Amino acid sequence: MTQTNEKPDYRLIIILISGAFIAFLSNTFLNVALPSIKNDFGISTSSVQWVSTSYMLVAGIIIPMTAYFMNRFSAKKIFLSSMGLFLIGTSLAGFSVTFPMLIAGRMIQATGSSILMPLLMNTLIRSYPPEKRGTAMGMFSLVMFFAPAIGPTLSGVIIQRYDWHVLFLMMIPILILLLISGYVLLPNVLLNKKAVMDVPSVIMSTIGFGALLYGLVSAGDHKLLSIQTFGPIIIGVVVIYFYVMRQMKLDVPMLNFRVYKYRMYLLGTIISAATNMGLFAGMILVPIFLQDIQHRSPLETGLLMLPGALILGLLSPVSGKLFDMYGPKGMAIIGLTLATVTTAFLGRLTIDTSFSYILTIYVIRAFGMTLVNTPVMTNGMNDLPRDLTPDGSSLNSMQNQVSGAVGIALLISIMQGYVNFNLNKLDVVTPEIENQITIEGINLAFNVGAVFMGIGLITAFFLKRVTSEDMMKNATYAARPVDDGRKKIRKED
Repeated sequence: MTQTNEKPDYRLIIILISGAFIAFLSNTFLNVALPSIKNDFGISTSSVQWVSTSYMLVAGIIIPMTAYFMNRFSAKKIFLSSMGLFLIGTSLAGFSVTFPMLIAGRMIQATGSSILMPLLMNTLIRSYPPEKRGTAMGMFSLVMFFAPAIGPTLSGVIIQRYDWHVLFLMMIPILILLLISGYVLLPNVLLNKKAVMDVPSVIMSTIGFGALLYGLVSAGDHKLLSIQTFGPIIIGVVVIYFYVMRQMKLDVPMLNFRVYKYRMYLLGTIISAATNMGLFAGMILVPIFLQDIQHRSPLETGLLMLPGALILGLLSPVSGKLFDMYGPKGMAIIGLTLATVTTAFLGRLTIDTSFSYILTIYVIRAFGMTLVNTPVMTNGMNDLPRDLTPDGSSLNSMQNQVSGAVGIALLISIMQGYVNFNLNKLDVVTPEIENQITIEGINLAFNVGAVFMGIGLITAFFLKRVTSEDMMKNATYAARPVDDGRKKIRKED
């Protein structure tokens, strides 16, 4: 991995971008296919969302270990191991004949792919000087947001002609090619930094995030205060609390939450988490509305998302250059205003809502997000001393996955819970009545998503650009020994 800012290793960057692009493409590849999968396996909407949330959940569990992996192993070994696991999961999902088999494949996929994004972010941060990081992180945003955005369009075209299994099978030869390229071309360079694996932290992370997400998903089929919903949520919150406390006491934590002492990084995390909760859920709610309610084809659904995907892809690098020139605050405020308003407009759907209306709103929403993600993320990473960039990139990737998974689980559960509650009150349910109640549930979910976006907008007013003086001050602050009087939990290499 490149350790200086003088000469970026373009071989490493290009191969990592290619692998991460495929990994993030699979994150939303199945969104358009969810109605087909639901019908094939005869399951509910709240159950089929596990195709997406199981992937994000496993990624959220694995990502806390990525700082350890990046310090312990070379980028080449990490890449080959990650892509190997991703290939196994893709193959299993591609040949799946039962829903549990599909979920198992998705979880193995996530195990392999989850480390690629923090590895790519850390490589870009270390490869470019601060004055060029906006442009570099524009490339990162291109992967992070363009790949998931183009996924529904590509899958819509494929599902129109083929079975959804083809979505997985077509990736197998590409993954094999990437594995061969990585084995031949990647340098085998190690950072040689101290790294430890804290087993109790791994167990706590798995139980905490797993229980929290399971409880949120269960809310769609059960009452919020039922034991099936409330119990796992409480367990998850309690275990996550003790997990964070343990990390604060470890000499070498799995996730270094001390990075949140840097204010711009903390604000960037809040903005990203709040917007992700509304953004990723919309990628599932729109296909459900178009296919289940308006009975449009997967191809039409994919084509509706194509212009927004192109905007995310083409303008993400541009937003990085704009950040280098103007800083994050103005861009984030404009972008989040557009994203909040358009998400609220998506909460006003009717059975007769036109294709052009949804398309226009979706395009403006995508444009707004291009002004937010790269500037906020780059500014936050600039606030961290160099030695903390692996920890910052790991936490950034984890919060993206966890907030996306929580957003999907929460908003889909809100929609499904609203539908179930209102249908259970009726003696007679016709298809027209069920469709109308489902539309109301989708609108409610979008309005809650707009609230999340609004939280990000309010936070954006407190942003300020991290200057070179700030970086030097933070580096000096980080180098000082800290004695907080607490007993440390020591781990050996």
